[in-house]
Amino acid sequence: MNITAMTAVAMAVDWRRIEAFAGRMGPNKDYPTVVIGAGLGGLCCGAHLARQGVPVTVVEKHDIPGGYATAFDRAGGKFRFEVSLEGTAIKGGAAGRMLTHLGIMDKLHWAALPDVFRVKVGDTEILFPQRDPEAFIQELSKHFPHEATGIRDFIQEVLGIDGELHQYGDQSGFLKTLLKPIFPFQYPKMWAVRNKTLADLMDGYVKDTRVRGILSAMWPYYGLPPSRLSGFYYAVATAGYLKSGSYYIKDRSQALSDLLAETIEGAGGKVLCETEAKEILIEKGAVKGVRTASGDVLPARAVVSNASALHTFQDMLPSDAVSEAYRKKLFSYRPSISCFIVWLGLNRELRGTVPWYSTGVGSGQGAEADYVSCLKGEVETCSFGVTLYDTLYKGYSSPGTSTLKLICLSGYDPWRRFEADYRAGNKGTYHREKDRWTDILIRRTEEYLIPGLSAMIEVKEAGTPLTCWRYTGNTDGAIYGFEQSMDNAFMNRIDNRTPVKGLYLSSAWGNPGGGFGGVLRAGERTFEQIMEDWA
Repeated sequence: MNITAMTAVAMAVDWRRIEAFAGRMGPNKDYPTVVIGAGLGGLCCGAHLARQGVPVTVVEKHDIPGGYATAFDRAGGKFRFEVSLEGTAIKGGAAGRMLTHLGIMDKLHWAALPDVFRVKVGDTEILFPQRDPEAFIQELSKHFPHEATGIRDFIQEVLGIDGELHQYGDQSGFLKTLLKPIFPFQYPKMWAVRNKTLADLMDGYVKDTRVRGILSAMWPYYGLPPSRLSGFYYAVATAGYLKSGSYYIKDRSQALSDLLAETIEGAGGKVLCETEAKEILIEKGAVKGVRTASGDVLPARAVVSNASALHTFQDMLPSDAVSEAYRKKLFSYRPSISCFIVWLGLNRELRGTVPWYSTGVGSGQGAEADYVSCLKGEVETCSFGVTLYDTLYKGYSSPGTSTLKLICLSGYDPWRRFEADYRAGNKGTYHREKDRWTDILIRRTEEYLIPGLSAMIEVKEAGTPLTCWRYTGNTDGAIYGFEQSMDNAFMNRIDNRTPVKGLYLSSAWGNPGGGFGGVLRAGERTFEQIMEDWA
């Protein structure tokens, strides 16, 4: 049992230990650290280190920090589009407490979502209410009274798993070690779910395929269908939404990224955008620096990779930097699925006329078949989501306009045939396929949710898995790092420490995984590991 990996999920930093580690270190100037990539995981780790007095340099190939936590303008700033965020539970969780410690939380402006999620499959519509698990149980039981007992028991099990995790996370490191032999008895729910998929977890409670589909409806947010997704990961993430609610950052997720970057710079560190890391320099099995694309060498006692773990070990390190066994294990893990997104700027206000915020339109074919459709790029039939940001508060968009996002998951293979030409700048055929997908999602949204949508469109932009790769460098355009599959989740999740001395992961590719909360917790955990190793 890998208790160390699970500690990263619980993520309660013992600041007395950090102070003790710092007291055993030498002068801070002797610990230069380079962070490769300015996604949230790298920025979070860098912010903690910089506030500790460590010289931190973040290098980012894009012209802004944030990775997927960014925004962009169109029509001369008339529309400001959110890249990824629809809602997050970090405000009320461990990641929120971490942001408070960094002095960032109070600088963010939050809007509570009217509901966590809305599912529409055919004529059936189900709401996941905000901060009210009992209301969700009642809502679902009303539609499916024959499964009422199982629905209640499943939700209580999900909440119980999350409760045990928080209880475990609140313990000191010493107590965790002391009580390790009795872990299965002290935390029976976490122990029982350690080797269960989401499908396995539901098996003990509900049988109706429609109910199972709704209980697992948020699987696209985690990138795998119930038969392959870690039951623990789904339980903890879903419990966070049901208990703490879901929130949006009013100034777009870019505000969070900018504040983390400002924290680093305010503490004496550097965030160098339009600066690409090309090589991690190794000497006697330990990192010694990072070489940029321009040939500059940044000395480092520690290197934190916020980049794709596969890209890091395949392209940035010598082939003999780690054992063949580690490389084989690392490359056995699969990158997560990617996505296709359409951003629409509309020429009229829909606030007050459309009652919902975010709706998942089900395909009707079930999660397993739907996942296969997404992998194959069957945009005509796969499930998709629609978010009307203006529902949240007046003033999200410019007067007289609205901002809409359409999204479906997508495998990389449907776009792989365009990769060589795309990288060479020959994008004609690629753009025709992108336009085809865009038109299909608009038509389906018009059919299912917003009649007359096509006539409202003033600005239209779209992004594909190749777009994801272009701006983040993520292998296969992955949006969740490594998959949360049973061989790489919870107790089995990859460690953020690597076999190369001084090299760490801090991203969705590491521990605990993807999502805003996941990568922020990864950054905090990696910071703690670095401090421990330096002490």
